Amino acid sequence: MPKSAQIDQIPNKSGKNHPASSAVVLVNLGTPAQLGKKSVRKFLAEFLSDPRVVSLPRWLWLTILYLLILPFRSSKTLEMYRQVWMPEGSPLRVFSSRLVAKVDGQLPQHKVKLAMRYGEPSVSSVLEEFARDGIDDITVMPLYPQYSTTTSASVFDAVDNFYNTRQQPSRLNLIEKYYHQSSWQQAIADSITDWQAQQGQPELLVFSFHGLPQLLDRRGDPYRQQCEASVAGIVKHLGISADQYLLCYQSRFGRAAWLQPYLEPELQRLAAEGVRRLQVVCPCFAVDGIETLEEIAIRAKRVFLEAGGESLQYIPALNDSDRHATVLSEIVEKGGVQLG
Repeated sequence: MPKSAQIDQIPNKSGKNHPASSAVVLVNLGTPAQLGKKSVRKFLAEFLSDPRVVSLPRWLWLTILYLLILPFRSSKTLEMYRQVWMPEGSPLRVFSSRLVAKVDGQLPQHKVKLAMRYGEPSVSSVLEEFARDGIDDITVMPLYPQYSTTTSASVFDAVDNFYNTRQQPSRLNLIEKYYHQSSWQQAIADSITDWQAQQGQPELLVFSFHGLPQLLDRRGDPYRQQCEASVAGIVKHLGISADQYLLCYQSRFGRAAWLQPYLEPELQRLAAEGVRRLQVVCPCFAVDGIETLEEIAIRAKRVFLEAGGESLQYIPALNDSDRHATVLSEIVEKGGVQLG
């Protein structure tokens, strides 16, 4: 993917009375198809086998993964999903599907589909559908506001792999990131303001982002800088000072050093220092899943309360709100990095 490329405008059209001439695929991480150990294991195997996610030598990591990680982690992850599973299915799939349906409604002449980087519907299956329909103008937008080699780049790997043996469409637009878009920052700020209008003000607002190994940060992955810039933009819209919020990182995996400060130790420290009421928001997640509903709303809350805190409230992701659909639709209309 080129470092710099022309930004194309996708025209705003109306009416879906005839076949779409362009298409949009919104890609989220993925989720088990069912609430069962076999389904969870299958999902984890695909996710953790991605060299973008774990960059150890393949023979070493795959041995560890299949002999040590999957037999134990599958049961633990299944229990996490069990605590947040919705009647319609996995929260990430439910919210993502509803969101994509709303975006589709706001982009009348674009065919908008959801894909999952891991699991179904796969990126390749959605692109194959577009190819069968003869669509030659495609936008791919990972539902990750911040770019990382472990997330967005992996989505683009899947796109590249699909077109390795097929003709690329005449216009292929990749939207790498959107944390810098004022409309997205304002939407996050508004969600915080709306929550606090109903639930009251915390002593401290905590921004929690998914973690990243420090090694990748040192190698130039821009994720950390984009997380920090995200917070700077959001708090500017909120109009709060530096002593009213804290940035942390969650979801550490393995023994290697990850981006710091780590969320749970910070929660324990804050409680020990006498902070009693916290609110946590996670701007790296477009929709809620186990990383927010279980890791934050349940587990992090328990850590804080056991350390002496009195209240930890999780502020939900933008999910399938009308505002979120409008923001994403406007970003799609602006276009992305054009290839082809």
